[in-house]
Amino acid sequence: MMTIRQANDRGHANHGWLDSHHTFSFADYFDPAHMGFRSLRVINEDRVAPGKGFGAHPHRDMEIVSYVLEGGLEHEDSMGTGSIIRPGDVQRMSAGTGVVHSEKNPSNSEEAHFLQIWIIPSEAGIAPSYEQKAFSAEDKRGKLRVVASPDGRDGSITLHADAVLHAGLFGAGEVAELALASDRHAWVHVARGKVRVNGRDLAAGDAAALSSEPAVRIEGVDGGEVLVFDLA
Repeated sequence: MMTIRQANDRGHANHGWLDSHHTFSFADYFDPAHMGFRSLRVINEDRVAPGKGFGAHPHRDMEIVSYVLEGGLEHEDSMGTGSIIRPGDVQRMSAGTGVVHSEKNPSNSEEAHFLQIWIIPSEAGIAPSYEQKAFSAEDKRGKLRVVASPDGRDGSITLHADAVLHAGLFGAGEVAELALASDRHAWVHVARGKVRVNGRDLAAGDAAALSSEPAVRIEGVDGGEVLVFDLA
């Protein structure tokens, strides 16, 4: 079974400096029919104006993954971590017992466009930690590249959750397939462009939930960039 979540059906908030679309209930957007999918709790597509950002704020017991599409995102936290995330980078912050962090667009002229993802961890009360790795466009071209996993496989970042995140770039005619175990589920988020997911055409911001499906098949239509979550 596959259920489509259209981009235009997402929650939306425009704060001037921040334009955000919420795939699942978040902040002032509440929809009891869309509270998350399996352990996937949040996918926010955020656009942050130059020089603006999120001030220091706390988190607990959540795996927070940032995936930058355009521009950059400057990260600082109470663990002493500081970095700028660029397109191709995948960042994971495990909030665990508690962490305070801030995120800012470091550019004075360029908008920052990124996805912030929250995944419920398998265990509460772990020590906070941080990880960031870069994955080239060539490494994702025409395939679903593992970028986050519980065991850090294939050089991916490590998640403290029963979830595997794949990223892929698909031009017209490029195809990849991800087999799903009978007890697994998948969420496909189209970050940019257009792709075909198990025969259905989806565009940027659209998503698909898959359960009791043997595989996820991604076909490129027009400059598609996708994230595919393999979930318990």
